[in-house]
Amino acid sequence: MKKVIVIGGGVAGMSAAHELAERGFDVEVYEKHHQYVGGKARSVDVPGTNLLHEDKFLPGEHGFRFFPGFYKHVTDTMKRIPFKDSEGKSNMLGCFDNLTPTSRIMIARNGKEPIITNASFPHSLSDLKLIIHDMVGGVQTGLSHAEIHFFAERTWQLMTSSTERRTNDYEHIGWWDYLEADRFSETYRHLLVEGLTRTLVAAQAKSASTKTGGDIFLQLIFTMLDPTVATDRVLNGPTNEKWLYPWTEYLKKIGVKYYFNHPAVAVNMKAGKVESVVVRSHMGEHITLTADYFILAAPVEQAAKIINDDMVKADSTLASIASLAKSVSWMNGIQYYLNQDVTINKGHIIYSDSEWAVTSISQVQFWKDYDLSQRYNGKVKGVLSVDISDWLYTEYKGKLAENYTPDEVSKLVWEQMKSSLNINGKEILRDDMIEHYYLDRDIRWFQKGGHNIEEEPLLVNTINSWSLRPEATTGIPNFFLASDYVRTNTDLATMEGANEAARRAVNSIIEKSGSNKPLCKIWGLNEPMIFKPLKWYDKKRYAKGLPYSIHPPFWLKAFMVPWGLISIAVMFFQTLISKIK
Repeated sequence: MKKVIVIGGGVAGMSAAHELAERGFDVEVYEKHHQYVGGKARSVDVPGTNLLHEDKFLPGEHGFRFFPGFYKHVTDTMKRIPFKDSEGKSNMLGCFDNLTPTSRIMIARNGKEPIITNASFPHSLSDLKLIIHDMVGGVQTGLSHAEIHFFAERTWQLMTSSTERRTNDYEHIGWWDYLEADRFSETYRHLLVEGLTRTLVAAQAKSASTKTGGDIFLQLIFTMLDPTVATDRVLNGPTNEKWLYPWTEYLKKIGVKYYFNHPAVAVNMKAGKVESVVVRSHMGEHITLTADYFILAAPVEQAAKIINDDMVKADSTLASIASLAKSVSWMNGIQYYLNQDVTINKGHIIYSDSEWAVTSISQVQFWKDYDLSQRYNGKVKGVLSVDISDWLYTEYKGKLAENYTPDEVSKLVWEQMKSSLNINGKEILRDDMIEHYYLDRDIRWFQKGGHNIEEEPLLVNTINSWSLRPEATTGIPNFFLASDYVRTNTDLATMEGANEAARRAVNSIIEKSGSNKPLCKIWGLNEPMIFKPLKWYDKKRYAKGLPYSIHPPFWLKAFMVPWGLISIAVMFFQTLISKIK
């Protein structure tokens, strides 16, 4: 039995261990954290909140979990993790059955009525009524006809551009420039340009790659148009309870050895291969580990500390990891524990005018049979979980978010949300609702001369960064990479990207070891059938050095009529088959 050592016990490390152990490999995982699994995906016990019962804490997070409908890799893994509910009943599809769809997306604006739309394809009369309401002018966006028309054209261009043009050209164009943000109004920039980059990937629109931002934007649109998929899904309880703890139990059951508080400190090379890895135990001693294969599943800023000169000599592409490590940003969560369950919206809320790129979700409405009454002071009835994406770029009241104290951050984020929700005489949020708050402990406050440090930042896909991203398979024959900075179809620092990278690393180990076990499945991004002729036409133009053209020739327009009908028919039958299944 071949032995594999996995450095890092986040989603990537756990995914790699899962796939390897199910295929008969001997797997050991070494995680730096002393208590929690899952890396940035984990939930935590909020310190000091077990006042009524010793083992009942308030649940906190690095940031709320979001499982878009286009995720395929991580959700496939979730289907293979056994789960039993509080009554001991097993879920048919394991932890995957703990995902529940949201139904609405709200865009809250300072001093203006919010924009509310369906999160997915309409499945009810109320969904249909909302669409009709939006179509007949029920939503006053403040966008001009020219702005809407231009944005629609740019979206269509993304949909019908060839893969070659997206990969080779759009990687070098910032999202801000692609959407020509400087030409249009502040409303256009807040709603259509900055909304995606700032709230989903903690990036600035001026530096974010159009390849990455455009691909993810299209995936969200395509899933919204697919009646078989829920565009936006969340867990029906805290992440640890509904996913990560059952996953850990399953990994141990199939033979994975999981070591907490064992960070990697060095990699030893010999004859062009990794000979051993040195980890530091919880007692402080250095332990040298040997194996047949090694997977580095640490985040990019940690991987950069581990990659040494001998490794770069064996594979020069590993040198780019140090450059990538500079392309990280803060994206941290704060949870407000309220004495009322303030639902606000049946899904996520994007505060488009907020200085710190704030998004939120009221979680308890999705948490099945979760009792808050026995936690903290017994008064908590609701949890408003908030992601803060802009810590480093935009000042609010004279300072960046990173330079405030925790209490000040809590007060000012709450203030930004009230500016968007408490409008026209409504008082949705009140200060006296807050019983407690928890701000991500990954931030170490006032270190190194008074500066705050983020210990687990998020990789940001900036312009031209694709060329720096390494493959899962390296030039070192027994060393592999599995993390969200690795080149994947997902191309975004997410749980999905981490899981896909792990699968790619495992596939290489399967092949190199000579194992006859099946390879892990890898999915591409969703590219609807209806656009294929237009993408083919653009590919031909691109090969000739011609720019994109939004006006196809007459013969292609004529062909698109029957092709469109065929595509709709295929989609209808696929929907029918999925419902029968």
